[in-house]
Amino acid sequence: MIRVMLVEDHPVFADGLVALFRDLPEVEVVGVAGSGEVALDLIERHTPDVVLMDLHLPGISGVEATSRIKARHPGVAVLALTMLSDDDTILAAIRAGARGYLLKEAPPAEIIRSLQAVAAGQVVFGSSAGSRVLAALATETVRPHPLPELTDREREVLDLVAAGLTNHAIAQRLFLSEKTIRNHVSNIFAKLGVSDRSAAVVRARDAGLGI
Repeated sequence: MIRVMLVEDHPVFADGLVALFRDLPEVEVVGVAGSGEVALDLIERHTPDVVLMDLHLPGISGVEATSRIKARHPGVAVLALTMLSDDDTILAAIRAGARGYLLKEAPPAEIIRSLQAVAAGQVVFGSSAGSRVLAALATETVRPHPLPELTDREREVLDLVAAGLTNHAIAQRLFLSEKTIRNHVSNIFAKLGVSDRSAAVVRARDAGLGI
């Protein structure tokens, strides 16, 4: 039995998915959420095997919700199902931990096959999104990291600093202690040769972060 949660803010589409899975004896829909916040609450109570995640949601985005789900429940597979098809969205979903990506235009049989595949531990991308995923990943592999002197975590922290978040807010976002964030910020200042937050933000913006 595959326990599935749907995260979709369009009731008609959500109802269509529920009806699609109702005819499958091996699939049980354990919850339907209309926002990322509700999904994070429901997942604590229902522990699904797979979450079908719309990436364009009110409140926190589907990408952010995916990231939080994977941080708290790494064993839960997330299958992104969305109208959005740009390269940045695809890469954001992958970075956040999505195990699959399908466009909503995918036929029902493809949605079912993909659900079964990610539940079995596979990584899948629908036919209509697959070429975009490969192209986006190929582009990313040759694109140098901004501010290469920083670690991936330090770049992530600096991106949030440049976006205007406080250390406390960054700690909550990344599920780290505020002390750890302060240490990262100090290391960033030292590596960039700056003495305050404003100067770090200028360097970050010049590198394309926090925008």
